Amino acid sequence: MCLAIPGEVLEILPDRPDLAKVEVSGVRRNINISLLGRPPEPGDWILIHVGFALSTIDESEAREVLEFLEGLGQSYTDEIDALQQSRIE
Repeated sequence: MCLAIPGEVLEILPDRPDLAKVEVSGVRRNINISLLGRPPEPGDWILIHVGFALSTIDESEAREVLEFLEGLGQSYTDEIDALQQSRIE
């Protein structure tokens, strides 16, 4: 199963404005933000699927989605493991 997961934007990479450093459940990865209408800012929450930001969401919605996803158990764990192994540079 492939899930879209909320992540918090930590920074926009200065040398790559199409990439943002994002944290998802303790995992930090570079995510492509070029599909968003406007670039996010640090502290914004985005919905991530296969290394791309699909949309910006508010923090309360992000927390609710994370809580729900954590309740899925193994599917969520598998998605976090895949995110941890991914590399976008």
